[in-house]
Amino acid sequence: MAAAFAGYVPHGVIPAALLPFHDDLSVDERSYRAHLRDLAATRGITAITTNAHASEVATCDAEEQRAVLALTMEEVGDRLPVIAGIYADGTHQAVGLARAAQAGGASALLVFPTNVLARGNAARPDCAADHVRHIAAATDLPLILFQYPLASGLTYPLPTLLALADEVPSVRAIKDWCGEPALAERQVVALQGHTRPINVLSTHSAWLFQSLVTGAAGLLSGSGSVIADLQVALFEAVRRGDMAAAQAVNARIRPTAEAFYAEPFFDMHNRMKAALVMLGRIPNAAVRPPLKALGRAELDRIATALRAAGLLPAARLAAE
Repeated sequence: MAAAFAGYVPHGVIPAALLPFHDDLSVDERSYRAHLRDLAATRGITAITTNAHASEVATCDAEEQRAVLALTMEEVGDRLPVIAGIYADGTHQAVGLARAAQAGGASALLVFPTNVLARGNAARPDCAADHVRHIAAATDLPLILFQYPLASGLTYPLPTLLALADEVPSVRAIKDWCGEPALAERQVVALQGHTRPINVLSTHSAWLFQSLVTGAAGLLSGSGSVIADLQVALFEAVRRGDMAAAQAVNARIRPTAEAFYAEPFFDMHNRMKAALVMLGRIPNAAVRPPLKALGRAELDRIATALRAAGLLPAARLAAE
C-alpha cells in the first residue's frame, strides 16, 4: 500500500493515539476506530501517530502492531498522514517494522532509540546513528527521531543530529523530549535553521507552552488523545504571536498536564485512558501489565483536572 501523503513533512499538532483494550486485554477495535474518528475530526491537527508510547507499543507484538496500523489506515489514512512508531531494541527488528509500516501505508516513521544503548550512548553516539542509518536504508519514508531525556542516556548529541541531517535526507524531524529547556531551544535554532531544515516537534507536554515559544514547528503528544483541540488552540496562538490567548489556553491545559504527568510518570497514558472514559470517548480504561488500574484517589484527581480545564461538567463524577 502506497502512502497517501507522498512528500509529507512532519509539522503542526500531531496526537499520538491511545489504544483501548477489552477486559481480557485484547485490542478493542471498535473503540479504537471511534477514538481515531474523534481525533481526525479535530480541526487543525496535521497527522496521527500510532504504535507509540501512547498505544502501549511495548506490550504489542509485531503482528499486533501491523494490525493496529492497518486499522488506523482503514479509518483515517485517506484523510490524514499516519505516523507509525518503530519501537525495537534490535536494529534488525526495527528494520523489519519499518518495512512493514511502509508496506502498510504509513506516511512517516517515529524512530525510537534502542534501550541497548542506555546509560552510555553519549560515549559512542554513532551506535545510535547507525540504528537510524539502517532504518533509512530500508525505507524511503520520512523519519522522526525520538530525542529522549538526558537522564535516559539515550539522547542524541546535537552534533550527531546535525550530522544525520547532512547525511540522511529522510530525517525530517525530531520528537523532542530532552527535558532541558536550554537544549530544547538550541535544537530548535540549530535544526530548523539548518541548510536542510529538520523540524522540532515538542513532546514536553508538562510544559508545552514554554517549549512552543522557542519556535518549535509542532508538537507530537499522547495527551493530544484527550486535549487535541486545546493543543491546536495553543499552537496557533503561539504561532501568531498572541501571547494573551496562548496564556489563556495554557491555563486550561495546565490542570490536565499536572494530573497526567504526575509521579509515577509511567502512568501518564493510564491516566489519559481514564480521562477518555470519564469524557465518554472510550468505554474501558484497561491497560496491559506491568501497568495496573488506577485507584480511587487518582481517578478523583483526574476528574478534578478535567473539570478545571472545562472539559467535564462540574456535576459529573469520576465514576461515570
